[in-house]
Amino acid sequence: MSAIAIDTGGMPPPKRPRGRPRKSVDARDDGNRRKDLLAAAARLFRRKGFAATTTRDIAGAAGMQSGSPFYHFKNKEALLYAVMESGMHHALERQSTVVHSDAYAQLPAAQQLHALVRMHFEILLGRGNDFVPVMLYESRSLPPRQRKALAELIAAYEATWLPVLERLHQQGLLRAPVRLARLLMLGALNWSVQWFDPKKGADLAPLTDAAVALFLKESE
Repeated sequence: MSAIAIDTGGMPPPKRPRGRPRKSVDARDDGNRRKDLLAAAARLFRRKGFAATTTRDIAGAAGMQSGSPFYHFKNKEALLYAVMESGMHHALERQSTVVHSDAYAQLPAAQQLHALVRMHFEILLGRGNDFVPVMLYESRSLPPRQRKALAELIAAYEATWLPVLERLHQQGLLRAPVRLARLLMLGALNWSVQWFDPKKGADLAPLTDAAVALFLKESE
């Protein structure tokens, strides 16, 4: 395709602004409403279950009109997937922050595992962290294509644990074979969302210590 010459009268063309264009106030507010919608949906999906939660419930919890969720998401299933995808991306970001820190790199393998377990508990059990627990128990409500996409995110998250577990196995500190230990460990940690209750004085520090002790031998 040939270029079309445009007479500019000898004036140089205007410079394009560098970087991303600034968002308008409406666009920023729209993004905030989407975040509020996701947070409200995650909270209700976790407490009531996906099937028992209506879009009217979610809109009300987010302070919106009943039809507003459909401006952001095609249907309730799309909203459910967005909750799970957002939760996994947040988990991957948190994990990356931990494992790429200088402090983490200098820890022995047992302490690295302790840091991973503590981070995982914070993702599951911290205040407002309803996103990943929803994924753990409602993913069957998604179509196969979306389940596959989530599985890829989960695999990326869990892959970070394997090098640590392999070093612990080489040191004779791991109580089970590496891949079995990973499955059992993450399964046990994930189940904590069913019984952990911070209102009863539960604390993540001793919980982390106890979880690590289940899978590691004491060093001689």
